[in-house]
Amino acid sequence: MSRPLYLSLSTLCAALLLAGCAAVSPDGLRGDVQAQTQGRLPADAQLASSNAQSRAEAQQRIAQWLQAPVDADTAVRIALLNNPTLQAQLADLAAQDAERAQSLTLFNPSLTLGRFVNGHEREIERQLSFGLVQLITLPWRSRWLGWQMERATLTAAQHTLVLAADTRRAWLRAVAAQQVLTAQEQMNESAQLGAELARRMAQAGNFSKLQQAREMAIQQDAAAQLARARLNAMVAREQLAQWLGVWGTQAEIRLPEQLPPLPASAQDLRSGDDAEATALRERLDLRALRRDLDVTADRGGWAGVGAVFGDIGLSYSRNTATDRATGHDDVTRGWEMELPLPVFDWGGSASARARADVQRSAAQLQANALRARSEARTSWARYRTAWDLAHQQQAEVLPLARLVQDETVLRYNGMFSSVWDLLAQARTTTQAVVNATEAQRDFWLAETDMQLALTGTSPGDALAAVATPSRANTNPPPQSH
Repeated sequence: MSRPLYLSLSTLCAALLLAGCAAVSPDGLRGDVQAQTQGRLPADAQLASSNAQSRAEAQQRIAQWLQAPVDADTAVRIALLNNPTLQAQLADLAAQDAERAQSLTLFNPSLTLGRFVNGHEREIERQLSFGLVQLITLPWRSRWLGWQMERATLTAAQHTLVLAADTRRAWLRAVAAQQVLTAQEQMNESAQLGAELARRMAQAGNFSKLQQAREMAIQQDAAAQLARARLNAMVAREQLAQWLGVWGTQAEIRLPEQLPPLPASAQDLRSGDDAEATALRERLDLRALRRDLDVTADRGGWAGVGAVFGDIGLSYSRNTATDRATGHDDVTRGWEMELPLPVFDWGGSASARARADVQRSAAQLQANALRARSEARTSWARYRTAWDLAHQQQAEVLPLARLVQDETVLRYNGMFSSVWDLLAQARTTTQAVVNATEAQRDFWLAETDMQLALTGTSPGDALAAVATPSRANTNPPPQSH
């Protein structure tokens, strides 16, 4: 066997082997998404499986988790298993994987049969044809599509991290709203006591109408704040149930009574420079754009050649002509190749388009890298400021309000302060509790945004940042044979 023929057969076998390996991932690439989010999600967090039995087992675990107060990590675990939007996104990833396998499957050859009869002979034609370009470019297309699926996996991982962050935010808001509601109930009770006492004192002639009206106005304002707090708590719970994908009796989620405590000190916080370096190294949206640039640049070399020689066909023919008088068969065998002639199109436009695509991908990567730098430093600054404010509320403002209340109680017991001073200070202390709770909530929200900005994607416009770009056409132009 000659060396050129040996190399041709080797290339053909390698191409056929690649075509045979183009199988669909059994789990729809969920394992790859899980690997990309490793260390960025709570321990033992898993994605929903496409298997019916696994989904049933997941529902049992969710029911067990909902029987106890749900913490933030458990809420994220439930959302990853039960959120229908994430399941739809993972199904779309599986569909893209199926499209990849289909694109790597060779086109079926074409068999042409013909029978022609005249007065002297009968002719039978048999022609087997197939496109050469798809076979020749199979190794390159396999690499391009592999890179594109890696990018799609990174995009799905971003969707997963965004869902986890949204779920954590919803949980924080629900718990904080529950705490604020408890404080507003105490404030409303204090205002009701003051209004009732003012009414009785006015009836006894010991209180003026102006003083009674002021206490009644305070009571009405407290009642309005309580109504708003109840609405906020209900809305926050509904939003949390939506992210968790639960409804009915499961939507009656049990939550902890208080938010997680603040970190002990601010010494463990990152600096702005460290946050920026971490974002450039770890963010999944930047990884996806780097891979997109690799694919675009690698395909640029094929653009001009593919536009000119994208319709090469090869066919094998075996024709039999039978003389009707003598019965003699005349067999003709041979092959033919169809090559396009670059008379008008030399691939210049396709090459220019490829260069523009590379420039566009590079510019997008640069723009998102600048955005990531800014978001990392901004999110860190917000995180640090939120910690300072929450720590001030917890360590200074709230203890000071309670100290004033204790001193007011002592003076009331000693008959140096009136009951109105006591009620007013109770309302002030309750408002300090509300402010401290909201500051604590804002800190944990800022911490969630910072983690997403450092390791996931943009916290400000996450859905736009992880939007899947238009899929590049990795197949050569359609073959005519």
